Amino acid sequence: MKKPETPAPQAANAATAPAATPAPPPAKEELPVAAELTPAQLEEIKARAAKADEHWDRLLRTTADFENFKKRAARERTEAAQAATAALMQKLLPVLDHFEMAQTAAQTAEAPPGGVAALQAGIAMIQQQLKTALAESGLEEIDATGKPFNPAWHEAISLMESAEVPEGHVVRQIRKGYKFRDRLIRPATVIVAKKPAAR
Repeated sequence: MKKPETPAPQAANAATAPAATPAPPPAKEELPVAAELTPAQLEEIKARAAKADEHWDRLLRTTADFENFKKRAARERTEAAQAATAALMQKLLPVLDHFEMAQTAAQTAEAPPGGVAALQAGIAMIQQQLKTALAESGLEEIDATGKPFNPAWHEAISLMESAEVPEGHVVRQIRKGYKFRDRLIRPATVIVAKKPAAR
């Protein structure tokens, strides 16, 4: 008797067969080659290329203009600062001349008419001339005496008991402060009042 044929070899073949390979990714859409372009598409590409060139040239010109503007602005700032300094120097030159004349007068053997009082008056005039020149250029004194202490404009070096000046106010100014067009140059050095201690 013959044995019935079994499908075992097919099963073995199926077991050894390689697994199904995944489908390849979809190919990227390829750009049409020049031969496949229509005349209208070719003209559109040429127009876009011309516009890109125009934008690039405009960008280069704008960048060059901006660099020139920055250089010109820096040069103008420097020239303005130099002009302001020169104007201040011109205002201070007469003060320097008067100081030199006062020094010469003080060093001479002969006393000037009016003696020491005349020399003191001359120095006071020179000081006022200097203050005027600096004030015209924007320098302003900070007068702190008797005013409330303000840490933005004043620098306290100590406290002093005072019955006449309110607590927290400046009782004495040791050194003047100065500001230039609302910008602090040097704070006023002050002594601040405090309440007298109970006795």
